[in-house]
Amino acid sequence: MRIRFLLPMLALVAGLGTAVATPAAADPGPVTAGDVSVADACYSWGRTLSEGASGEDVRQLQIRVAGYPGYGGVLALDGQFGAGTKAAVTRFQQAYGLGADGIAGPATFSKLYALQDDDCTPVNFTYAELNRCNSDWSGGNVPPATAKANALVSMWKLQAMRHAMGDRPIDVNGGFRSVACNNAVGGATNSRHLYGDAVDLGAGSQGFCGLAKQARNHGFAEILGPGYPGHNDHTHVAHRSTRFWSASSCGI
Repeated sequence: MRIRFLLPMLALVAGLGTAVATPAAADPGPVTAGDVSVADACYSWGRTLSEGASGEDVRQLQIRVAGYPGYGGVLALDGQFGAGTKAAVTRFQQAYGLGADGIAGPATFSKLYALQDDDCTPVNFTYAELNRCNSDWSGGNVPPATAKANALVSMWKLQAMRHAMGDRPIDVNGGFRSVACNNAVGGATNSRHLYGDAVDLGAGSQGFCGLAKQARNHGFAEILGPGYPGHNDHTHVAHRSTRFWSASSCGI
């Protein structure tokens, strides 16, 4: 992982020599060649994106703001910049002190570049953490590439969750499992771990219930924790087609 530092923008007060922070500006400006040149090796956006846009660049944006759908929401990763994507971009901008206009331009992309490593993972999570079963993501219920792509989305959701909890580290106990790995640990035959989008979390400094409660804001349709059978020693988050949250000891 690389550590990046974001320098605050400062303005000089005339005659006083005092530096003061400038207010966050909106992000409507067009993306230029100069903006693209600062991108990571992972992915570069070549245009400003706003409601009504569509394409692979929109889908790449959606992956990175998937953790900002609002309470109980799940952002569609369909390459269509609709109202849900605008709201997610706005929440992302608010979370990082950017001008919150729901338009993804240079300032928004610059923050995303700062948050991602060259393999597209967010800086605080790795593929290795999300797959302690094998090295090639094979043997699950979906093709390896799909399992790995699902894990990437879960990592970006966790990155949003981590930031919302004061940027305290989140302990990842495991993620993807092949059928063989799942059977070895006694996992359910329909476990989301077989699809690559499930993650089991240790208590860390947040506690199991703290994690389960916070996860409700970050696009996880499946949340299992203390009080649900077999989940008193971890918090489980995942994607699924319909919402299922159960952690009765946490009031969920």
